[in-house]
Amino acid sequence: MSLVFPRPNTNAVHSKKDKRLMAEVNASPLKHFVTAKKKINGIFEQLGAYIKESASFLEDTHKNEELDPVTTEEQVQEVRGYLAKVAGIGEVLARRHMKVVFFGRTSNGKSSVINAMLCDKVLPSGIGHTTNCFLRVEGTDGNESFLLTEGSEERKSIKTVNQLAHALHQDEDLDAGSLVCVMWPKAKCALLRDDLVLVDSPGIDVTTELDSWIDKFCLDADVFVLVANSESTLMQTEKSFFHKVNERLSSPNIFILNNRWDASASEPEYMEEVRRQHMDRCTNFLVDELGVVDRAQASDRIFFVSAKEVLQARVQKAQGMPEAGGALAEGFQARMFEFQNFERRFEECISQSAVKTKFEQHTVRAKQISEALRLIMDSVHIAAQEQRVYCLDTKEDRQDRLEFIDKQLDLLTMDCKAKIKKITEEVERQVSNAMAEEIRKLHVLVDDFHMDFHPSPVVLKVYKNELHRHIEEGLGKNMSERCSTTITSALQATQTDMIEGLKPLLPSPVREQVDKLVPRQCFSLSYDLACDKLCSDFQEDISFHFSLGWTMLVNRFLGPKNTRRALMGYNDQVPRPMALTPVSTSMPPFPQSSMTQEELMVSMVTGLASLTSRTSMGVLVVGGVIWKAVGWRLIALSVGLYGLLYIYERLTWTTKAKERAFKRQFVDYASEKLQLIVSYTGSNCSHQVQQELAGAFAQLCQQVDVTRQNLEDEITDMTSKIELLDGLQSKAKLLRNKAGWLDSELNMFTQQYLHHSK
Repeated sequence: MSLVFPRPNTNAVHSKKDKRLMAEVNASPLKHFVTAKKKINGIFEQLGAYIKESASFLEDTHKNEELDPVTTEEQVQEVRGYLAKVAGIGEVLARRHMKVVFFGRTSNGKSSVINAMLCDKVLPSGIGHTTNCFLRVEGTDGNESFLLTEGSEERKSIKTVNQLAHALHQDEDLDAGSLVCVMWPKAKCALLRDDLVLVDSPGIDVTTELDSWIDKFCLDADVFVLVANSESTLMQTEKSFFHKVNERLSSPNIFILNNRWDASASEPEYMEEVRRQHMDRCTNFLVDELGVVDRAQASDRIFFVSAKEVLQARVQKAQGMPEAGGALAEGFQARMFEFQNFERRFEECISQSAVKTKFEQHTVRAKQISEALRLIMDSVHIAAQEQRVYCLDTKEDRQDRLEFIDKQLDLLTMDCKAKIKKITEEVERQVSNAMAEEIRKLHVLVDDFHMDFHPSPVVLKVYKNELHRHIEEGLGKNMSERCSTTITSALQATQTDMIEGLKPLLPSPVREQVDKLVPRQCFSLSYDLACDKLCSDFQEDISFHFSLGWTMLVNRFLGPKNTRRALMGYNDQVPRPMALTPVSTSMPPFPQSSMTQEELMVSMVTGLASLTSRTSMGVLVVGGVIWKAVGWRLIALSVGLYGLLYIYERLTWTTKAKERAFKRQFVDYASEKLQLIVSYTGSNCSHQVQQELAGAFAQLCQQVDVTRQNLEDEITDMTSKIELLDGLQSKAKLLRNKAGWLDSELNMFTQQYLHHSK
């Protein structure tokens, strides 16, 4: 059941309801207890529903693993304990009723007084009828009356007083300390409709077990009525019993009825004197001996009545006859008024006393429980509020940290890019310069190559492959010695700057392990020159060429390139010997542009050669011209020297000479080719450095990204926690306010019913 606060506009409804209830109370004092019982039961129902809601809330909150503890197991168990207690109290309150016990000596008219109050002959009374056990008269909603004996659930049907008397006397197991419940229809007796229970007792002068009577039947009684015989004085037996009651109960409510006062009508001259004597004795007993009332209140507790007359009059009235009809003694109206006054005072006293004794303790307990729950909810509210403030601070701190990381990472990225660009440019410059220097010293590296040389094609192929490998390794080693140390130092310095720059962006535990997370591998440049592919089209010429031969002379004057171009025109007509290795097909074609002076000379010489090759006549003509000009001796000497030189060169053209010529040609060719890849090699090395630094920076950024992700996850968690705490805080506040509302309801009940009763 959910507890709902009353809205402000319901005050008028509650006011009307309270006025209606108070009107009922004013009509019948016993209604005071009925309305109070209804009110307190409603409050306890709401309190039970509230405790159940609170217990469920605390248990769910305690089991919520997403939150830090805001409740304790002790609080959960405490509230669950309250739930059981309130349920038990609610059951007790539902059974609560007003209880009055009638005591007196045998045949003093206790049963007659009860019958008179019930306006019907419910209990056996009169001559020959003596109550031999405790009789509890209680209302039932049914239309049939029945008996319930102690220790049995069997209902014994009774329809008349005689049947009741017969049933009581037939049961041999009943003794003075037994209890029999007389369940009488509420429709027949108005007094039983207001949760009133009347208990008749055997005469207190027939037993010595007064203490057990008190323990069994009197501890929960709201009012005690001592029915005395006005024809005699109070006996010590009666006084002793109520002294025991007064010892066991705190200030019991005691009424004294001097019954059979109608006997005083026979001696009217002594009536007032006897009344005064009875009043003085009863007042002294209540005030001086028991101390349960003061003298001003004593007159409202002592009455002089005739229960028999009142019962007779009320039965006659119920049958439609006049109240005063029949043989009634003089002064009946006064005695009737006295009995009615007793009933009024009794109803006021028992309703107020029962409300206090039955409900005050439970009201106090309910206030304690509601206050304890209010304090628990207040502590949960405060704990949730403190945790919410912490989550808000944490979230704000993580957001600031995330914003700082983003800004710093952008700045560091720009700075690292600039550093990487600078070092790569420097690497490219160093590698290019080093390679250019190595190319200039290529002949030294080639001269250091030693391997058996032979002009055969198979050997030459192996020789070339090994020479390529030697050049590749030598150039790589030399360039590494020139550049690697400097480049590696610069690279490591740049990596260190990156790490130091990014360390502040990482959590403290990660900062200490960043060197392990980003390993610094031993970096070495790779100078992949690919000499075998670069020089794959190298065509050596190790055939014998006389230094003063026509080709060599043209080569000296025109250079190798122009010589080839000139001789190509000549070779179009003169067959050339086959080369030892395939001729390259990659020779560029002659340009189609206008001829330069050098090309004109080549053309003239080519034309001359072509002319002289067509016929031997040219040789004779030239020889004759020279013969006439210098003489035959000089010509013979020149021819001899020319021949000796030719023979010398021919004889010295050995394998070593061929190897030197091969190496010289290879150096010229490889130098030209390597010059083409200087820029490429520098760019390649700078790219390697860039990749190394970019990889290191990417690993560092990955750690920063992990940190960023952790921060974002924390922010998400904090946002979720804040939302949970907002709901929890609102719920705790609502439950705290409900406890306050219940406390105000209990205060209103106390003010309206408990304080009003005093």
